[in-house]
Amino acid sequence: MAAADTASLPDQPLPSIVTDRVFFDFGFCPSYLRSDRPLGFDLASCPDTEPLGRVVFGLYGKILPQTVANFKTACASAAYRGTLVHKILQGQFFVAGRQGRKEKGEVRPPTGLLRNMETVDPKAFQLKHSRPGTLSLCLSENDDDEAVKLEPDYHNLEFLVTTGPGPCPQLDNENIVFGTVLEGMDVITNIATIPTYKPAERIRQFNDFAQFLGDERAQIARTMWNRPLKTIYISNCGELNVATPSLSPSLP
Repeated sequence: MAAADTASLPDQPLPSIVTDRVFFDFGFCPSYLRSDRPLGFDLASCPDTEPLGRVVFGLYGKILPQTVANFKTACASAAYRGTLVHKILQGQFFVAGRQGRKEKGEVRPPTGLLRNMETVDPKAFQLKHSRPGTLSLCLSENDDDEAVKLEPDYHNLEFLVTTGPGPCPQLDNENIVFGTVLEGMDVITNIATIPTYKPAERIRQFNDFAQFLGDERAQIARTMWNRPLKTIYISNCGELNVATPSLSPSLP
């Protein structure tokens, strides 16, 4: 999904004030890919978790109140607990929070979420993916099933985090930047190094041809590309107190 025309918007970055903080604990679950994994296996209770560490995000609640409110609600209700980091584009960003069945490591939206009108508001797209550790609501990179998106109660909870080393201008004006990493950039960097599935050139060419012909299976197959070969998941999440709103020290 692309934002509306932003040609008339100012070029200079907006003042970005951190109004809220949330945390995510990331880890590996080696047993998740085992063939004898029991039905209904819950990643949140993975028996052999290998912790990766905690990331603290600062959120821009004054600039993106609806997006931040929904993200905070999902974190406070632990909706992301036991969900997967399901896509890594090495040297660029990773994506988490794909909606679907909980037993498949996907997020189930909590009750009480707002209808987010910021996804169609050009002003919501002014902040850029200018540095590593940028947090944004995933629109152009959203992998949720089209059938899921058509459900009346659908709320977009898929998010991405830029990993560096440079900016990701291809994400600008397409995804809503609403936060930044305050602590744990080393964890983000470690996630970015996880090997991913990359199809052979012949498979890519065949997929391109199938997509050209309008074969819907081509897009389904592409959702497997760039998936981490290790099970990286969110073992815990929640909201942290903020004494007073502060300027983000790391944004331009």
